[in-house]
Amino acid sequence: MTEVQQLEHASRHVAIIMDGNGRWAKARGLPRLAGHRAGTENIRPVLEACVEFGIEYLTIWAFSTENWTRPEMEVRGLLRILERMIQRELGELHKQGVKLRHIGRLDRLPERLQKQVLDAIELTKNNDRITLNVGFDYGGRAEIVQAVRRIVREGIPPEQVDEELLSRHMYTAGQPDPDLIIRTGGELRTSGFMLWQSAYSEYYVTPTFWPDFGREELYEALVAFGQRDRRFGGIKDDYDLPYGESRDVDLDEG
Repeated sequence: MTEVQQLEHASRHVAIIMDGNGRWAKARGLPRLAGHRAGTENIRPVLEACVEFGIEYLTIWAFSTENWTRPEMEVRGLLRILERMIQRELGELHKQGVKLRHIGRLDRLPERLQKQVLDAIELTKNNDRITLNVGFDYGGRAEIVQAVRRIVREGIPPEQVDEELLSRHMYTAGQPDPDLIIRTGGELRTSGFMLWQSAYSEYYVTPTFWPDFGREELYEALVAFGQRDRRFGGIKDDYDLPYGESRDVDLDEG
């Protein structure tokens, strides 16, 4: 059995917190922006591996709402990296059938970059090989706040507000929630990433810095995910009893 066959139904939507670019650069005596450039170069091979493994949606977190507080030179460098990535990669991504989506705020980006992002989304909107959500100026709490504000502006009565309605107002509306969230760089926190969508996501943390996270590391994460016992808040009936036996449950027991 090939790896692709083993992982064919493992995960529809993988989300990645691409952490460790700065530490990767520091370990090599390089400036932080060199790490960010290396991290950007790593997106395409990981995207190609996702296609190989049958993943339908890939979400990457490139820039958070809090990253604006970083040194101005670093922020400007990150914006330039995004701009150059779009210029360099858009044609090939479109050719390969990648649908690009932006999640996060767009209004705080420079106008020229805003236009590039919107043009990329428009160009690739009918592609269906894989959807790539790029989180830039994204924060999980900010996303929920924006969703609530849109609901209020639409005048929807409070009694009509439910989980399905909120999901339709999230940046990922119309997409399945991520099955698996990967964090590179070893940090054991979510940093507010996809707070709404990750209610039942499985987490996988690797010490590997993002620029070094490749096909084999992704494969290992997907294998680990496939071994998880996902219950979505419930239990599997009689999962710990011998075959053929059942358990009567007394709901009055403590």
